[in-house]
Amino acid sequence: MKNGIESIFKAHLVPKDVYKGGKNIPPSDKKIYKLSSNENPLGASPKAVEAIKKTADRIDLYPDQTDIRLRQALAQDFDAKLTEDQFICGNGGSEIIDMILRAFINEGDEVIYSNPCFLPYSVFSRWYGAKLIDIPLLQPNYTLDVEGIFNAISERTKVIFLTSPNNPTGTYIPKSVMDDFISRIPKNIVVVFDEVYRHFADAEDYVTALPYVLDGHNVIGLNSFSKTYGLAGQRVGYCYTTAKIANYIRLIHKPFLLPQTSLEAALGALSDHAFIEKTVQTVHEGRKFLAKAFDETGITYWPSQANFFIIDPPLPEMEFTDRMMDEGIMVRPVSQFGAPGKVRITIGDAEANETLVNAMRKIMNK
Repeated sequence: MKNGIESIFKAHLVPKDVYKGGKNIPPSDKKIYKLSSNENPLGASPKAVEAIKKTADRIDLYPDQTDIRLRQALAQDFDAKLTEDQFICGNGGSEIIDMILRAFINEGDEVIYSNPCFLPYSVFSRWYGAKLIDIPLLQPNYTLDVEGIFNAISERTKVIFLTSPNNPTGTYIPKSVMDDFISRIPKNIVVVFDEVYRHFADAEDYVTALPYVLDGHNVIGLNSFSKTYGLAGQRVGYCYTTAKIANYIRLIHKPFLLPQTSLEAALGALSDHAFIEKTVQTVHEGRKFLAKAFDETGITYWPSQANFFIIDPPLPEMEFTDRMMDEGIMVRPVSQFGAPGKVRITIGDAEANETLVNAMRKIMNK
């Protein structure tokens, strides 16, 4: 029997899987292309950078106590289809996930997710003592196992995570599938719809969480400023949902949550429509270029709606990752995300993409 400090430790907080972010670029005399963390290939929005510079002489002061200015800007960005009360902002999409789980999960409640997927869904859920239910995506195309999810729903199910486009597979959930799914979900379950990569999706039947929120369903659309807006280092995320759910979650929103530089950067980036358009265009062009190159070299990959590809590498994943690093290319093995043996490659700018393809051809002797 434990009678020390361990006696008051929470039983569900035991060392298990821990989310590990992508590595930073290591010191090197040669140029390293970081294609491992799905960051913006063009860098940050110039308007965001300028906003940070203007804020630099005010960092001795507390930031805004609330996120109201950013929520107002987001409502405008959504063409006033949503009100400011329907948004919640935080330190990146991960912070939003944590707030949602804190708001809805008690020990013993169930959370459903579908591997391969973003690891914090399960890691953060475990922090609150949730029972984790993994309904894996269906092979070989990584499609959502809708019936598997419905068969897993119980009286203890509180949160279901869906992702479209999905990280790390790049696949998406068609509108017809989402329509059917949402129409059948019990009214006491929250569906977290992670749409962080939505700007890059161009499939005719792609859909965001927006129409379901507008119809009053218990759906939360999860977003981030890390990808399209190039603010990964500023840690800004947000979600939108019904006013009832948003106002409830806001009860645990900390004051002064967003640093002043992050808040101003997000406001600047949100207004930089030219940068957003150029980012999306760069990703779409790179996606076509890499898909063609993968076809020519015989690399097995999955069609992507995001700013990255998942591939089945020609070598064991860690050996392939190391060989690519030798060629100056950082890529991401994704066994931790539930895709053993696979590697995720971020779409870069034209120079990075060409360097990537040349490195892969060298490794494959093609």
